[in-house]
Amino acid sequence: MNRDTALGVASVLAAAVTVVAGCERGVSTGNGPSPAGPSGAGCPAVLAKAKADVHQAERTNVSWNGPTSGPTAVSGRTIVYVAQTMTNPGVAGAAKGVIEAATVIGWSVRVIDGQGTPAGIQAALSQAVELKPSGIVIGGFDPNLTSQQVAQADAAHIPLVGWHALASPGPSSSPKLLSNITTRVADVAEISADWVIAQSNGNAGVVLFTDDSIPFAKNKSDLIRNELATCPSVKMLAYENIPIPDATSRTPQQVSSLLSRFQGRWTYSVAINDLYFADAAPALRAVGKQGDAAPFNIGAGDGDPSAFQRINSRQFQAATVPEPLSEQGWQIVDEFNRAFSDAPASGYVAPVHIATAANSNGATAWDPPGYREAYRKIWGK
Repeated sequence: MNRDTALGVASVLAAAVTVVAGCERGVSTGNGPSPAGPSGAGCPAVLAKAKADVHQAERTNVSWNGPTSGPTAVSGRTIVYVAQTMTNPGVAGAAKGVIEAATVIGWSVRVIDGQGTPAGIQAALSQAVELKPSGIVIGGFDPNLTSQQVAQADAAHIPLVGWHALASPGPSSSPKLLSNITTRVADVAEISADWVIAQSNGNAGVVLFTDDSIPFAKNKSDLIRNELATCPSVKMLAYENIPIPDATSRTPQQVSSLLSRFQGRWTYSVAINDLYFADAAPALRAVGKQGDAAPFNIGAGDGDPSAFQRINSRQFQAATVPEPLSEQGWQIVDEFNRAFSDAPASGYVAPVHIATAANSNGATAWDPPGYREAYRKIWGK
């Protein structure tokens, strides 16, 4: 979840009780952050597993492990993509993938921007239902907060597919979605923590940045903390609960305080959203910290272009766990095509990936190989 997603979620939280959020070209080598601390970790088995899992997640020459069979293309369909806000790079990236895939399969797509507000999202979804399309995408917002419009779509027999609409991937009966396209939050949390364990050889001093006011974010940070705790020699120095809408104003001050308190003991950071590191950078720079030195930072977020830019330039962020946005857009189209042919959902969930300066090759998004060819073959295109 990037800044625009998060700010939109925060505004929705003011009007509702809860929100679910909704963002290689080689393998990481010595060009990344150097492992910190002594080599004698207090968790040899955990460390070995973490290193193996991170190595796998950093690969870019991965083979397509998604669907390879399914119904051929149904013709003449129209999809409406209702976006939480198109200023959200994650939402916009998934929309771009939907448009690209729809062009290949021969469908038309219309995007309606919810402008990031509850009223705007509800109005956008109402407009989408009135258009009577073949299907509607719930792009980056909780359908429970638009229950009236979702019920109207159901009554009109308009199928819905979500992107980051719920916490879990796959079909949903309540709210009724053909599928929700997202990586698994538990996988994202675990690999983020494992990266810290692996890179530090199990000897990190960690600060965790989160926003406990968002249940999805709180759950993710709890999972990160639990995974870090599997290595006793990794020390949790601080758990910083900074509401995302306040991140710009509060993060620099908190970072300055953390530097004063922990000094050289603070060697790694994990955040539930990449944006914290954009806000931390000025405070780190002000005390003479180098962008490619400790604390080494990883974002357990969507991996928006600004995060990739910080990583590629080695400026106060070393890694992110990005969503394969374009691939997910293609999957959305495929899920609709399966439904139009009375076939079940594919059940595919993209594996987690870690992007670093060593494996991104200067890219500003994670675009894994193989999916375009696979879906074209399935659709007969």
